[in-house]
Amino acid sequence: MAKYGKKAQDKVEKAMHERKRGTLKSGRSGKTVKSRKQAIAIGLSEARREGGKVPKKSAKKSAKKSAKKSARKSAKSTRKTARKSTRKTSTKHSRKSAKKTSRKSTRRSTKQSS
Repeated sequence: MAKYGKKAQDKVEKAMHERKRGTLKSGRSGKTVKSRKQAIAIGLSEARREGGKVPKKSAKKSAKKSAKKSARKSAKSTRKTARKSTRKTSTKHSRKSAKKTSRKSTRRSTKQSS
């Protein structure tokens, strides 16, 4: 038994034709699609939407995608917390400590030279 129906075949064919002509656009960004694989994916997605016989997206791919998304999200939150912690220290205190360290280093250098 065939995996894909006639509607899926027609939609993919149409998407490939549009890609060759340079008129196929991606849904979210609206950029022109140049990739062959992306054109096929768009055709299959349209066929799915219209109820054509198309297998479901593989669980392996969707799991990979969600794992990437969650990793990106956690990295973003750690960056945010790191930024917040650095903001908490006031510049006044950091200036004072910088002055103290520079004074100490100059004192040490003068003691060592004499």
